[in-house]
Amino acid sequence: MEKYRDGQRELHCVFVDLEKAYDRVPREELWYCMRKSGVAEKYVRVVQDMYERSRTVVRYAIGQTEFKVEVGLHQGSALSPFLFAIVMDQLSEEVRQESPWTMMFADDIVICSESREQVEENLVRWRFALERRGMKVSRSKTEYMCVNEREGSGTVRLQGEEVKKVQEFKYLGSTVQSNGECGKENICDAAHVITNVEAKWPSSVHDSRIYGESTLSNRLEC
Repeated sequence: MEKYRDGQRELHCVFVDLEKAYDRVPREELWYCMRKSGVAEKYVRVVQDMYERSRTVVRYAIGQTEFKVEVGLHQGSALSPFLFAIVMDQLSEEVRQESPWTMMFADDIVICSESREQVEENLVRWRFALERRGMKVSRSKTEYMCVNEREGSGTVRLQGEEVKKVQEFKYLGSTVQSNGECGKENICDAAHVITNVEAKWPSSVHDSRIYGESTLSNRLEC
């Protein structure tokens, strides 16, 4: 983004939100993606056994009902983030080749392009690739931002609905702004963390600290 900010060029970004991402993963897709990723069959069967034995119980006034759940990952399991990463990597493999300007971490997806039309087209590709395999893109929480916007840049639409346009977006803990800057509060937080670490860091590694300090922008004051 700094390159586009300094060059005064537009960069169009869509921040894709997935509805209840972990809860929507179809089990059959999970097995398929694990095998396609090269996970050994014995480990696939171990995970299958974990999920086959899981049941959900609904209790009410006069009794309870138990039923098998065939979609979603286990909440609170240390294994679930790893399984979700495998699924997302496989489901998005084809579309990532068609729209290479994409950042993805777990269910946080950012689609970028130099033109509004292209980012809209790539958003449609992503929606199709994910929703045909059981996932769902949130129309209300997916947002669009244009860096260095010129007058009349327009909006992005998804299935006839206008994607909400924002001036800033918090991505992986950092506030990204439409002027290409990172939020001042994030730089200050980072500076405070580094200061605290320095107070406890052994003197034998003082030289290595310079690298971390040099990444802070000298234009911002805390």
